[in-house]
Amino acid sequence: MRGMARYPTIVGALLALPLPANAASLNTMNEVGATLQACWTPPANSGNSSVTLSFSFKRDGTLIGPPKPTAIKVSGNDKARQAYVDAATAALRNCLPLSFSPDLAKGIPGKVFTLQFNSPKDNAKAVQQ
Repeated sequence: MRGMARYPTIVGALLALPLPANAASLNTMNEVGATLQACWTPPANSGNSSVTLSFSFKRDGTLIGPPKPTAIKVSGNDKARQAYVDAATAALRNCLPLSFSPDLAKGIPGKVFTLQFNSPKDNAKAVQQ
């Protein structure tokens, strides 16, 4: 019984925690891009590199199939390039599912979007179609 007395305190503390950034409904593709960019951390020592991923969303904020790299500009060998692509893909997937507003969710399914991941992080930019 003693352990049960602490249960409401734990629940109250959990309810007071801030919600993840992607919990709010996103109304525009600029908001989608900013949310996804917030998840991006470039690999260490990646220099002036970038990768562009192409992907499509479902209405529920998940992806239709895996993202595909469409442009890769990474110095180094194949292993360095693959590490950069993997980091960009992980950043995208770790942000999902997104919560789209009803209006945005209506027009998003099946459209192809691209997102460019750059180093350093503050140079990332989103591009639609």
